[in-house]
Amino acid sequence: MANVFDVLKERGFIEQTTHEEKIRELLEKEKVTFYIGFDPTADSLTVGHFLTIMAMAHMQRHGHRPIALIGGGTVMIGDPTGKTDMRKMLDRETIDKNAERFKKQLSRFLDFSDDKAIMVNNADWLLNLNYIEFLREIGVHFSVNRMLTAECYKTRMERGLTFLEFNYMIMQSYDFLVLNNKYNCVMQLGGNDQWSNILGGVELIRRKEGKPAYGMTFTLLTTSEGKKMGKTEKGAIWLDPEKTSPYDFYQYWRNVEDSNVEKCLGLLTFLPMDEVRRLGSLKGAEINKAKEVLAFELTKIVHGEENAIKAQEAARALFGSQAGASDMPSTEISMQEFGESMNILDLLLKSKLIPSKGEGRRLVQQGGIYINQNQIDSFDLVITPADFENNELLVRKGKKTYHKIVLI
Repeated sequence: MANVFDVLKERGFIEQTTHEEKIRELLEKEKVTFYIGFDPTADSLTVGHFLTIMAMAHMQRHGHRPIALIGGGTVMIGDPTGKTDMRKMLDRETIDKNAERFKKQLSRFLDFSDDKAIMVNNADWLLNLNYIEFLREIGVHFSVNRMLTAECYKTRMERGLTFLEFNYMIMQSYDFLVLNNKYNCVMQLGGNDQWSNILGGVELIRRKEGKPAYGMTFTLLTTSEGKKMGKTEKGAIWLDPEKTSPYDFYQYWRNVEDSNVEKCLGLLTFLPMDEVRRLGSLKGAEINKAKEVLAFELTKIVHGEENAIKAQEAARALFGSQAGASDMPSTEISMQEFGESMNILDLLLKSKLIPSKGEGRRLVQQGGIYINQNQIDSFDLVITPADFENNELLVRKGKKTYHKIVLI
């Protein structure tokens, strides 16, 4: 079996390492326990988390043991990385509920049976720390001058960095130390924006325990403009099917930029790299075949094969001008509420396709709204039950967003 380090490198994961040759040798010769942290800031993981989950899955498939660390303690402080403002403070009840949802989702992607993977919550050791003892035992090993050079803090200095957030790096580093002592965890992995925090933990273990520890970061999913992938007009792309339907999830990947197809196939699917390169080399209209494969494979991993098939069939039905795809996002309106007619802007608002009538007028004026594949040119248009076929109306916004209105 190939060294997982080489697998991750070939697939495009690895961005930075603390000791590249030593890490590669370690992963070749030993069964390594490693960890990745997930702060439960919401009630679902997102596609941004999914890249690191895939890395964990590759590591586990090669015999290494993942620790999924739920940040029930660190989330009470908030990671300043990539943030221009202080993160919203969450109450303990919300954090605990979010943590439970994370555990359930992570169990779909990793095998936690027989200690093949471990899930822990840093609230178990962070919330009961003795402050003075912690400062004397842990804080003494951190240089403020060095911490201020970290990218995660530099970006916040002009706007104001609270002392609360300044502690985040120390908290995360302490997590690594605890996991090292308790589970012989020798490696921390994470997105490349976590590099400074990971270095803090590696250095703390070296200073405190006199033992080697290692860090490795992964590339971030970004668009050609450098923006993080996984965002749409509706917000984040979630792994929870109640927050992002399997159809919407499929459509997001079906519509990625041509230049990102090969990268996403390598990072977010288990397809062999020869096939990834073959699909990534397709040009012109042929690249759409690769996008279909990407969308299907990714939806299958996250939502199961049955939902992936349904989403693919629904998408193909749409492009074939068939409005009856059952898996399409839809809004039900009662005959009583609809009445004899409804203005197009009211209908778009009701289906949450627009945030305001002003936005609706703009879209109509720009030719961005279609009803049953017909472009709408007036925001005074009145829709009646006669416009529905079998009580269903197909609405399209722009090139990619389809929605079904159902009269009940």
